[in-house]
Amino acid sequence: VSVSRAIKPFAEPGRPPDWFSQKHCASQYSELLETTETPKRKRGEKGEVVETVEDVIVRKLTAERVEELKKIIKETQEKYRQLKKDAELIQAGHMDNRLEELCNEIMMWVISLF
Repeated sequence: VSVSRAIKPFAEPGRPPDWFSQKHCASQYSELLETTETPKRKRGEKGEVVETVEDVIVRKLTAERVEELKKIIKETQEKYRQLKKDAELIQAGHMDNRLEELCNEIMMWVISLF
């Protein structure tokens, strides 16, 4: 229960209300355990740190999230460049006939951020 409550504030928009239920979190974790390859044990000295299934899952999910964040950053940078270019064209008077349309696009983009 504490895990499902702790991660609820980080919910992505559009998730169903029961997404963070204890039952759903347990089933998602179980699925992760089933689909993750168990690391092979290495022979070595006592006290050697052996990678666990949980370590593999954390590494995998962290890598996936890093890629997602890189994609989001890239998209945001591209949108920023386009908006900056549009602002320069507006200031130069080249977009007077599209001002209302551009304003609506910008407002929709700003709303989507929140």
